[in-house]
Amino acid sequence: MQTEKEKMLAGELYDPLDPQLSEERLQARLLLKQLNDSREDYPIERSRILKELITNAGEGLWLQPPFYCDYGYNIIVGEKVFFNFNCVVLDVMPVTIGNRTLFGPNVQIYTATHPLNYKERASGVEYAKPVTIGEDVWIGGSVVICPGVTIGNRCVIGAGSVVTKDIPAGVFAAGNPCRVIRELD
Repeated sequence: MQTEKEKMLAGELYDPLDPQLSEERLQARLLLKQLNDSREDYPIERSRILKELITNAGEGLWLQPPFYCDYGYNIIVGEKVFFNFNCVVLDVMPVTIGNRTLFGPNVQIYTATHPLNYKERASGVEYAKPVTIGEDVWIGGSVVICPGVTIGNRCVIGAGSVVTKDIPAGVFAAGNPCRVIRELD
């Protein structure tokens, strides 16, 4: 019999109110509170909190609080990644981010989603789809990245875009829904 966490990580319907998952989210919230209250002039303390929260981070992760996530352990970050103020990562499933990727303020990355059938949704179950963002990507401010999306290497996503489908490598894409505008050099 699978645990609710195993179901969650497999992309199956699961109960988010499961005691283990609730406790893991609580621990992440406590670390987020410490991070978001940390002082800019205490970089060693901030780094310690980040390493405990985002255990799969490469060197040089730079994150401007406030920052919010569900678990932290499902965020896999390459080297020299930057998150500007007020980013949200709903990391129910893995969110994989390549090296040297930049996030503007208010970016939201969602892996969590809910059944379309209202009866199933009313039962309280949910599921998730992973998100993958390549290397050398720039995500503009207030972009929303939906569950299951892959954004290729060297892309620029225009501010305010809602990314509902995969974006190929080496393009500028923008809009709601986000679409390729042109190729980049």
